[in-house]
This record gives sequence, C-alpha cells and structure tokens, in this order.
Amino acid sequence: MPQTHYRTCHLCEAMCGVEITTEANTIVSIKGDKKDPLSAGHICPKAYGLKDVHEDPDRLKQPIKRTAKGWVKISWEEAYAEVVQNIKSIQHTHGKNAVGIYKGNPNVHNLGGQLYGANFSRSIKTKNNFSATSVDQLPHHLASWGMFGHSLLTPIPDINRTDYMLIMGANPLVSNGSLMTAPGFGQRLRALQTRGGKAVVIDPRKTETATKASEHHFIRPGTDAVFLLALLHVIYDENLTNLGKLADIVTHQAIIPELVKAFTPEKTAPITGISAETIRQLACEFAQAKTAVAYGRMGLSTQAFGGVCQWLINVLNIVTGNFDQPGGAMFTTPAIDVVGLLGAIGATGSLGRWKSRVRALPEFGGELPVCTLAEEILTEGEGQIKAMVTIAGNPVLSTPNGTQLNQAFAQLDFMVAIDIYLNETTRHAHIILPPATGLESEHYDLIFHSFAVHNTAKFSSRLFDPVPEAKHDWEILQDLANLLNGEPSTPQEKEKQQKNLFGRLSPEAILDLALRTGRYGSKYHKGSNGLNLQKLRAQPHGVDLGPLQPSLPKRLYTKNKQIILAPELFIQDLKRVEKVFWNEAKTPDQQFDLYLIGRRQLRGNNSWMHNSERLTKGSNRCTMHMHPQDAQKRRLQQGQMATVSSRVGNIDIQVEITDQMMPGVVSIPHGWGHHYSDIRLQTAQQRPGVSINDLTDELLIDELSGNAAFSGVPVKVE
Repeated sequence: MPQTHYRTCHLCEAMCGVEITTEANTIVSIKGDKKDPLSAGHICPKAYGLKDVHEDPDRLKQPIKRTAKGWVKISWEEAYAEVVQNIKSIQHTHGKNAVGIYKGNPNVHNLGGQLYGANFSRSIKTKNNFSATSVDQLPHHLASWGMFGHSLLTPIPDINRTDYMLIMGANPLVSNGSLMTAPGFGQRLRALQTRGGKAVVIDPRKTETATKASEHHFIRPGTDAVFLLALLHVIYDENLTNLGKLADIVTHQAIIPELVKAFTPEKTAPITGISAETIRQLACEFAQAKTAVAYGRMGLSTQAFGGVCQWLINVLNIVTGNFDQPGGAMFTTPAIDVVGLLGAIGATGSLGRWKSRVRALPEFGGELPVCTLAEEILTEGEGQIKAMVTIAGNPVLSTPNGTQLNQAFAQLDFMVAIDIYLNETTRHAHIILPPATGLESEHYDLIFHSFAVHNTAKFSSRLFDPVPEAKHDWEILQDLANLLNGEPSTPQEKEKQQKNLFGRLSPEAILDLALRTGRYGSKYHKGSNGLNLQKLRAQPHGVDLGPLQPSLPKRLYTKNKQIILAPELFIQDLKRVEKVFWNEAKTPDQQFDLYLIGRRQLRGNNSWMHNSERLTKGSNRCTMHMHPQDAQKRRLQQGQMATVSSRVGNIDIQVEITDQMMPGVVSIPHGWGHHYSDIRLQTAQQRPGVSINDLTDELLIDELSGNAAFSGVPVKVE
C-alpha cells in the first residue's frame, strides 16, 4: 500500500515542505506540501534529488580505507582506531594545530552536523578551523557582530509586507532566498508588485530575478560599497533620514553623514556605471516608500569590500526607518533560538583572537579564512598543518584556487573525511567515514528557521531505516569526540563530561530540551500550550508561528542594548575604499581586462549534487556568459570554446553570448569541475564541466573579514 511522508527538503536554504509517496520501500513521487506554512506547496527541481541521493549506487555506506591496491572496506572499529591514533600521533609530534578541520556547506543543512560539530571540533583542540562560511556569508556575520552584538543576529527582509525592495548581488528567484529563507520567492515578488510595490535589482548580470523585477541596473563588480555610500549621501543631503522609534537606541548617528559626504552621485557614477540621476532617483524612492528593505547577498559578500557592503546595507535600512518594522529588515523569533542559546553562554562572536600562521589573517568566531588553508599546508615550519579532517565538504571545487588546494591535500600525512561520496577532495583521504544521510535521518532546521521570512517550526522523522551497522553523522562525531577526549582522569574532568550534553544525549533529547525552554515552549506557556518535540512530531506539515515581529531593543546583545551604527572597524575600512576608488582607479589591467563573476543555477547545489542525472541532464549549463561586444572584440562565436585565464590558472569553456551581461564582465557557474579520472561518480563523469575555482584567486579577499573575493576576479578570454 502507498504511504505518504511529510518532511522538509534539506538540500538548500529554502526549507520547502515536501510530500513523499512510497510503495514497497521505494519512492514513487515527490511533490510540494501545500499545507506547509512556509512554502505552501512550492518546490524546485532539487527536491527530486532527495530520491537520487538515497538511491545512488555510488553513495558510500561503510568506512573505506585507501591502500596501495585501491579502496577497501573496513569496520567502524578499525576506522575509528586508525583515525584517533593518527590524530593523536600527529598532534603529539607536531602540536595541536598540526591538525586542521574543514566543514562544508551541507553541515548547516544537517541536524547532526549542527548539533555535534562544535563538540567534535573542541575535541581536536586546534586553532586551524575552516569552513564554507568564509567563501560565503562571513561579512554578514561581521556586520551583525559589530552592530548588534551577535554574529548570528541577522536582519531578514520582510518581503511579505514590504512596498519597495532593493536587491543587490542576489538572485532569490533561483536561490529562493539566501540568508533570507523565502521558498516560492517568485510568488512573493509577484505579490509585492500586485499590491503596488516595486523591486529593483542591482547586478552585473540581468539575472532571473532581475528579469521579473520592476527595474534592473548594471553595476561594475566590486563597486557596490561606493553605490551604497552614494545612496546614503543623497538621503542625508536631501534630509530623508528617519530613525523613528530607534532614535534612542542608535549610537554614532552623527558620524554617518560625515563618512558619506564625499561620495556624491556625480563622483561615484563613473566608478559604478550607474548614472548620478539613477542614484538620486533610487535613494529618494527608497527613503520615501511607505516601507522598504535593502537586501544584499553573495555578490556583495564575496568581494573586496564585503564587510563594508553588509554594514552599509544595515545602515541604509536603519536610517530610513525601515528596521525592526513590518515591511523592513527584521529579526526572527524561532522556536529554537540559536542566537539566544549561544548568547546565554557568551558565544556571540569574536574577531582576531588569533591569526593564520602564514598570512596573518584574523579568526572570526573560532575559524580562520579558508583562502589561507592551502598555504598553511604547503608552507613548512612550526605550526604547519600535517593532517586534515573534512566534514561534508569539497573545498577543492568550492574554495579559491582549487588546483593549489588539491596539491596541498596530496601531501598531507593523514586525512579523514566524513562524507557520503568519493570526490575531488575526499579522494585524498586515508579513511572515509560515510554517515547515514538524507531520508534516513531526522531533520530540524536549526539555522534556517532563524533566517526565514515567516516564523515556523517543523520536525521531519526519518523515512527509511539506514543499512545495518550504519551510523548517523551525529553518532560519528560523538563517538570520535569521546574517543579523542578519553576517560576523565580528574573529578573536574568527570564533572565537565557529565555536563556535556553533546557527548551523551541524542539529537531528539537535545531538540526537546531546546523546544521546551524556547519562546513557544513550556517555560513560557504553562500547561498544555507549550511546544515540545512530541507535539511537533504530531504536526507533520509544521507549525505556523506567525509573521516577523518587532523585537528591539530586547533582541540586541550589545552593551546597553544599543545599535552601533558606525563600528570602528568599518570606519577604518572605509579608508581602504577611498584609497582604491579615489586614488587607484579600479579598472582592469591590460592583461586581465575582464571581470569574472559567479552564477547560481536552479538545478545546481554547490559542489555536491552532480551525481543526480535529473539535475545535470539536458543542454550544457557550464558555460561562460559574455556580452556581444566583448565577444565581437575577441572574434568569438556562440557555442565556441574559449580559454579563460587568471593569475592562478586557466580553463576551457563554451561561450554563451548574451546581452544579459554587463560589458566587461563574464559569468561562470559554480559547482562544476568533477573531472578527476580516478573518481567513480558516474553521472558526474558524464557531465563534469569545469571549476570556476581553477580561476578564482586565494589572494583576493575582503581584508577586513578574510572572506574570499570571488566577485570581480580579473581574467582574460582568448
């Protein structure tokens, strides 16, 4: 008999509800769950990838070991023993920091990775922690930490109620939100326009979102900070500021007009490529709209001034009265408040407590920028990384100068990967520990409920039992942490071990505790009204907790519960902006005369879903978009192969000529490049594509945060 199962798709940030029908332990259909209070039936093609991952014959289900004769299966006991012995031996010989850890993007989509990853990292006791954060959203966290006192206290655009939305460097029609969980963004955009609102996109490419928006304006890559400064200049010059109810809790108000004074529209127009008239029009429209919200994402974060950009986005929303107000930028109030739980123990963020050994880049929140990982392995001397642990990550394809990192991993003394696939990165491991995953696991989105445009809660039970003797990711992380920590030798260590929930409790027990003590739990709602895991299980479509609500100043973690409008670190970094754009005109050099930007695709999911035939089939999507006049200048034709080169390498890629690109800019999608011959992934081998990160430069970063500057890499095309 067919059975129906409801859960959340965990393959991206959108948290779409899915309805999965099975028969005889086989998936027969996947469709959108119309009763899901957040997604209301919306899904994208990636949802069907849930079936592909579950049924993929290439997915690893038992530990494997690399030998001179190839990969062989081993027992969990043997795998654990070898991992623990090698980590301890290398740290004994070379020091604690000789072991590095890298956590990939899927960790934030996995309950086990979210709950138990930090405890495992602490058991390694290394300062060489890296993750996908520093090739993605680190500038967002830096701005939140500096302004609101907590790195995860992220303002979310209230698109459901806004009248005017300024979208910069983002393509939410494809992503369905990024640090703005908004499944069915297309419907939300249409609803905004139907009620008389306006959406304006600023981007070097006329994206799918820009095509459906009210307006689109090209901007030169890497100049968004200058554009935002010009908008603020106009707003102050025209006396259009309005702090409203926030006036008493916003500090450093008088500093901003002085900081933006020099950035007139006339002076910035030649830099950004957006006319002075347009800048003035957009500034006035934004400030005078009934409600408005500015939203900037990957294109802003992954550039040389990512931190300044995300700070200025917040400033723009605040000084126009569009912060902590319906229709503006607001904070979520999720059932499990990760921000509050971390804030309660003082874990609100940090910057520069230590620095990387080679390039002296600062840690943020306990992690170093991943753009420095390869050099920390390749550069000899005290503190050199000799061993790596990678958890659900493929940094060879997803971080700058992947070719260099590939070479670095090849020389490690030891490497262990917790991963379900043999891929471009894990092929260097000595041991691979594959967890049960996806539909075999319980799921609750700890992070993305905190980024959602509407407050909901949903727990997904597992659909299938794992194969016998399989282990979940949380069990692997818990087991290894306990083995590395060893038996407590003192009463203090024993007491500490007893207090460590992640060393002894299951995910369900921790979730139940977090729900009960959360905003909607029994701690605040006595009797039968309080939310707990049992009640959430009984609501398979999820629970509607209502729209975003004003929460300031209570939600802040700064001293005296105040918003710091102009933190000193951003004021100082403005000097770098002025130096680059006033004194050193930002133009391509004679050799590398084009700017490279990335491109997100609806059927792509970073670098870990390309063994799904349904997500990779069809015409070639790994192409380079180029404006007609740039193609004509180089005598390139539609469909022709071209060589793209940067400081770090070159690739050959098919040319796609389109006027949706700004002249002087080319675009290549990320997540491709599965081309190593010794990897057995069948579909990936059929459609390998090329990796954009064979071109991106590990030396191009946002100097303030250390985040990779993918947007605007200088390249040449031949």
